[in-house]
Amino acid sequence: QVQLVESGGGLVQAGGSLRLSCAASGRTLSFNAMAWFRQAPGKDREFVSAISWSGRNTVYADSVKGRFTISRDNAKNTVYLQMNSLKPEDTDVYYCAVDTSVLVTIPYMEADRYDYWGQGTQVTVSS
Repeated sequence: QVQLVESGGGLVQAGGSLRLSCAASGRTLSFNAMAWFRQAPGKDREFVSAISWSGRNTVYADSVKGRFTISRDNAKNTVYLQMNSLKPEDTDVYYCAVDTSVLVTIPYMEADRYDYWGQGTQVTVSS
């Protein structure tokens, strides 16, 4: 059983930065791709970014490219999302997720490829 716990969300002014963390427990995720998604009430879950098991390959949604950076520390079983130049439209609940398939080199953008999810952390960007 995998448990994912997100942290780092909060309220920030437009143009500001936040760093989200997702700590995993229950098993090592060093060989698994991980991702961040976000979701607003009444809307579908939206892909934000993903990272391969090694950290060598990353994928970003066009809406966050150049502003967000995903990274991971396998020794800490943790994935991060550095969010800079935040905009009001980035306001959402952010979720991390893990793909239990091993050694995926190009991580997926589709939510149904991910098997475990955290409880989410709220990010609110004021204008």
